[in-house]
Amino acid sequence: MNSIAILDFGSQYAQIIARRIREVNVYCELFPWDAPQEKILSIKPKGFILSGGPKSVYEENAPYIQKFILESGLPIFGICYGMQALTHALGGEVNPSNEREFGFAEIEPLVPNTMLDAISKVWMSHGDKVTRLPQGFVPLAKSGNSPYAAIGDLQRKYFGVQFHPEVNHTPNGIELLKHFAIDICGAKPEWTPASIIDESVKRIQAQVGDQRVLAAVSGGVDSSVAAALVHKAIGDQLVCVFVDTGLLRHNEGEQVASAFRGGLGAELITVEASADFLGALAGITDPEQKRKIVGEKFIRIFEQQAKNVGQPKFLVQGTIYPDVVESSAPDRNKADKIKTHHNVGGLPKDMQFELVEPLRYLFKDEVRLVGEALGLSESLVWRQPFPGPGLTVRCLGECTPERVSRLRAADAILLEELSKEGFLGKGAKTSQAFMVLLPVKSVGVMGDYRTYQEAAAIRAVVTDDFMTADWARLPYDLLAKVSSRVVNEVDGINRVVYDVTSKPPATIEWE
Repeated sequence: MNSIAILDFGSQYAQIIARRIREVNVYCELFPWDAPQEKILSIKPKGFILSGGPKSVYEENAPYIQKFILESGLPIFGICYGMQALTHALGGEVNPSNEREFGFAEIEPLVPNTMLDAISKVWMSHGDKVTRLPQGFVPLAKSGNSPYAAIGDLQRKYFGVQFHPEVNHTPNGIELLKHFAIDICGAKPEWTPASIIDESVKRIQAQVGDQRVLAAVSGGVDSSVAAALVHKAIGDQLVCVFVDTGLLRHNEGEQVASAFRGGLGAELITVEASADFLGALAGITDPEQKRKIVGEKFIRIFEQQAKNVGQPKFLVQGTIYPDVVESSAPDRNKADKIKTHHNVGGLPKDMQFELVEPLRYLFKDEVRLVGEALGLSESLVWRQPFPGPGLTVRCLGECTPERVSRLRAADAILLEELSKEGFLGKGAKTSQAFMVLLPVKSVGVMGDYRTYQEAAAIRAVVTDDFMTADWARLPYDLLAKVSSRVVNEVDGINRVVYDVTSKPPATIEWE
């Protein structure tokens, strides 16, 4: 296979490394540093990338490079902690630095005619540094705080950099990763939407055979592309089920039905279940509990629908890689669990389906490219992301019918005004935008009367992969118009605020 194995030593940037390698059309997979040998080698990697991490190599129980990796004879590229771990494993020395380097730094290439010639400004984030190179290594670049900002053993094709080439703060850093994957490792850039579709179709056909399959569709990008992939693989064996939970955006049900029956051509069953969902959520305020309630309700409804269409054993879900990461699937990463996604960690243990998840290890941008390659409409592929639990996770506190209706109306105003100004859709200035209803009341004045009503928050972000995001710099006039319309047109809201928090430290959704 033309693949690269990325070993995660606990870095917040590990998933970004994977995305960068995918961007240059090379397939890669991310593994915990201590994953079993057979699992890592199952993708037949052409080389290894070692991520950064928060530990020091000389700490007790610090992550280390497994012996089989060093014995494989394959190229290795260590980033930050990965460079230090490589140095330590091969007999060099790593020590605490008197000055911790964090943020932008300047590096100076020491060997001419290398990829480092195109890099001068880099992003550093480390406290330790290499103080003595292993045998066979030479310094390739230095910084003001380290004589070994980049090192290499050209014979064994072992390389290390103290900075982070994967982040946007390091200009041309992706070219360094591309050079390693393609030129040094010899991986071919064959990971394209067409190849993803071909491999997915084969995998789906092998998994389900000639059996019928249910697809849970919400109208969101992920579930739509997942259903389209399965439909391409098995055609009329697929039955799509859309559940109106009462937690949808304005006119969502009609839009989903039109997209699937007209665009995809798949059989679609619509289930009205708003009373069931809102009834089950009555009195519940804890976000994890809300997610689990929604997840279980979904599955129970699908189980009932399965009885009506011949009891298929397979259920399609639009789980994507960020869902898996944030739910901390133990087989793929070591990250702390941030929150449970209803389609990853919120499913009941006794459900009667085997999951079909064709997008499970794709990033959002890859999902959209696949959707376009499948011929899905631009309006569907570039639709605003919407969480499976729906407005549940945007209606903080209890999800009563009145509060959900209030949130839906405010959200519709926001999306309408953003659309008018070109902030929605393909190539738009925002990646995701929505309203959040807060369980907080404040005093206001409308006319000559005192009000005591709820507050709403606008959330708008810019991101490529949804693993990290920055808040969108919306024009003040646009924010003012949205705020004015919401407090005047939506009963029960008298204050609008704007969320200016990036991810991390926050998540994109509030719950």
